[in-house]
Amino acid sequence: MAAEVEIRPLRPDDDRGAFSCGQPDLDRFFHHYAGQNQFRLHLAVTYVAIVEERLLGFATVSVGSLERRTLPSARMRRRLPGYPLPVLRLARLGVDQRAQGLGGGSALLRHVLSLALEQRDSLGCIGVVTDAKSEALAFYARYGLEPLEGVREGALHGGPTPLFLPLGAVASALEGAKRTGGAG
Repeated sequence: MAAEVEIRPLRPDDDRGAFSCGQPDLDRFFHHYAGQNQFRLHLAVTYVAIVEERLLGFATVSVGSLERRTLPSARMRRRLPGYPLPVLRLARLGVDQRAQGLGGGSALLRHVLSLALEQRDSLGCIGVVTDAKSEALAFYARYGLEPLEGVREGALHGGPTPLFLPLGAVASALEGAKRTGGAG
């Protein structure tokens, strides 16, 4: 991406009307619910990627938790306690169709991974979780996200696949995102 990408929290006056990532459910969420969830209900925060004052993508994050038994790593399952474990949930990620393939998705994912590191140090966090649509699985796999154990109901019915990236792997995923500048 030639121009500098600014990533910042969504503002109430951001114009979201022209945004279209080509997936009606993501577009509807961004147009109608991202602001409500952030400013009124305080359920999540949406970060936007801006280039030259043009909104090219968004990522919505919230806190969440996982059960130890769902972790893909047997080592982590043995090492961590049996109560709900804190994670950062990447709830939604979308890139405007006119900007797809230019690295906006990777820039947003890098930002989310950085937020997970901050959460680890301020509140506690063992990793990042997202529910990936089938067409996004390869994108997330490039950064090391793996399917969660025992939480694969969506895969059986064509729904999203729950993925996880432990914080121990976040640094290498951040490095991979810088190298590839991948599509989002």
